[in-house]
Amino acid sequence: MNEPIRPVPLEKAYRLLNHGPTVLVSARHAGVTDVMAAAWCCALDFSPPKLTVVLDRMTATRGLVEASGVFAIQVPVVAQTRLTRAVGTTSLATLPDKLAQAGVTLFEAEGHPVPLVEGCSAWLACRLLPEPHIQDAYDLFIGEVTGAWADARVFAEGHWRFEAADPALRSLHYVAGGHFYAIGEAIDAGGDMP
Repeated sequence: MNEPIRPVPLEKAYRLLNHGPTVLVSARHAGVTDVMAAAWCCALDFSPPKLTVVLDRMTATRGLVEASGVFAIQVPVVAQTRLTRAVGTTSLATLPDKLAQAGVTLFEAEGHPVPLVEGCSAWLACRLLPEPHIQDAYDLFIGEVTGAWADARVFAEGHWRFEAADPALRSLHYVAGGHFYAIGEAIDAGGDMP
C-alpha cells in the first residue's frame, strides 16, 4: 500500500461513510474487473461493520459482485471528479476499455481479493451478505467490511480532517445532472449537551 494509506480499525470503519460521499464500487470475477460510481451507500452496523449500497441490475459491476461475493467501496476525492463521472456514466458492456479511458489505476491490499482504486481517500473491502429478496426487489446490497484503510492526510485517529488537508483531497457529493459538491468546512457543535 502507498505511504499515506493507513489501516482503519474495523470498529471505526463506519466513519469512512458517515459523511455521505459519492463512492466507487469495484469488483472482479473470472478475469473481468469493473468500477462504477454510486451515490447511495451508507453505514449499516458497527460490529461486525456492515454497509449498504444500491447497485442497479443493469450494471456490470452488480453481476461481478453477485458472482464473486466480494466488492470494495472507495471514497473518491475532488481530484477524481472526472474519473468518478466517467465510471458512473459509461458501461463496461458498451465500452470494454472503460477503466483505461477513465484513467482508473487499481491495486490490491494483501489478504483482500478485490480491486481497489488508487487515489481515493478511503477503501472498504467487503464480503457480500446475500439477501436475494432485497437485492432483487430494491437493488440493495449488504456488505460486511473485512478491511478498511484511509489516507492519513485526511483521516487520522478515527476522524476526517478535511479542513487541514489539500482541498483536492475532499470527498465528492453527487447532487444530479453531473454536478458534485465537495465537502465543506468543519463545524463544531460543542461536546456538551444541555
